[in-house]
Amino acid sequence: MIALLVLALGLGAASGVFWYDAHAMRSDEEAGQEALAAARELAPDLLSYDYRTVEQDLARATGHTTGELAKHYKQLSAGLVAKVKAERTVQTASVADGGVEVAEGDRVEVLLFVNMGTEKEITGKGGRRFQQSKNRARFVMVRQDSRWLVADLSTLIGTA
Repeated sequence: MIALLVLALGLGAASGVFWYDAHAMRSDEEAGQEALAAARELAPDLLSYDYRTVEQDLARATGHTTGELAKHYKQLSAGLVAKVKAERTVQTASVADGGVEVAEGDRVEVLLFVNMGTEKEITGKGGRRFQQSKNRARFVMVRQDSRWLVADLSTLIGTA
């Protein structure tokens, strides 16, 4: 009788652990999909700018970031704005695809495949140069309140 009671308690505890693990996995999967959708939406704002609106573009991008990355975008304004205006640079980004690498609660790592276009004036050549490239960007997304923000961003330039 005691053996049956111990067995029942053991099975109950095991099923509780399995339920908790399954619930956590579903929560992480949902968080991953939410973060991926947010990253796909935010990537063009973080990776695009236009010399005519570069200050507003960087301010908008900063609003989608948090922590050290937000500080980086604020510092970026100082050096980038003058160069972008001098070269009359327009950079566009569009997300071609993406996926979740790691999802753990309110922190998700996302890999995006991004098509980039850059147009700028070539000094002394009297014309504009247009360059297209395919890039990969890794975003670390964190949920703050009910909003997903980018806490870290790294790009890997691809050739294909």
